[in-house]
Amino acid sequence: MKFEHLVEINDPGNPLIPLLTRDQLWQGLMFRAEDATRFLPGLDACVILERGNCTLQRRLDFGKAAIEDRVTWSRFEWMCFEVAATPTHAGGTLTITIEEPEEDHLFLRFAYATTLGESANDEDAAYAEYVKSAYHESDIETVRVIRTLLAGDIAH
Repeated sequence: MKFEHLVEINDPGNPLIPLLTRDQLWQGLMFRAEDATRFLPGLDACVILERGNCTLQRRLDFGKAAIEDRVTWSRFEWMCFEVAATPTHAGGTLTITIEEPEEDHLFLRFAYATTLGESANDEDAAYAEYVKSAYHESDIETVRVIRTLLAGDIAH
């Protein structure tokens, strides 16, 4: 399954939405990479296994289930989360790209690619629309959490 969508970060025409800078937005994405517990419901722990240049290897503990992923990025541009398929997890990638079509008008593009099937004869097809909806809601929540963290409402 492939799925992507945009989430608007700044609307310069709406004074009720505080503007975020590209730097602040990047800082928020790094919060998600370093400690995903605030971003993923049901996640008990996010353990950094290895650090490299623009890369993290993590273990995500959901109760008794543990998933390992790799996070890579190009600073201020994009971040990619990669999970290998296992017998208990479909695997896939999420790439989040910062887009700025005009000054101060920021968007995040969320692009998913999973092993979940979408064709009519695939048994996973019935779940595809549900998964897309859940991803979309999770991504909107990601932006809300980033705004909350940057506002200092949650202790770091």
